[in-house]
Amino acid sequence: MLNSELIGHRFGELRNKSGLTQSQIAEYLNVDQSYISKCETNERQFSVDLLEKAAALFGCSIKCFTDESSKFSPIPIALRAKSITTEDLETIAAINKIALNLRFMEGLLEGE
Repeated sequence: MLNSELIGHRFGELRNKSGLTQSQIAEYLNVDQSYISKCETNERQFSVDLLEKAAALFGCSIKCFTDESSKFSPIPIALRAKSITTEDLETIAAINKIALNLRFMEGLLEGE
């Protein structure tokens, strides 16, 4: 798989695993839903900025989009809301950044 194909495929896979629609992700990333669709089908390419923002939301590193051997270990979050707003997604992304940093620091400590 070409790198751009892998990125689109992985993005769609992570989006589906997160239970989010293309429309929800598009609103969070401040792009049109058709842009997300085209990127997932390799008709367009994601910018690095959008991938970084999406990675925070999905709770993964940007490497998950670009490396076939990269394993995704989702950060579980339970929501009781019937609908998720963009503000909710921004909060989840901020929490995931903290959790990813914690995982990284724990990994460093284990290496000592």
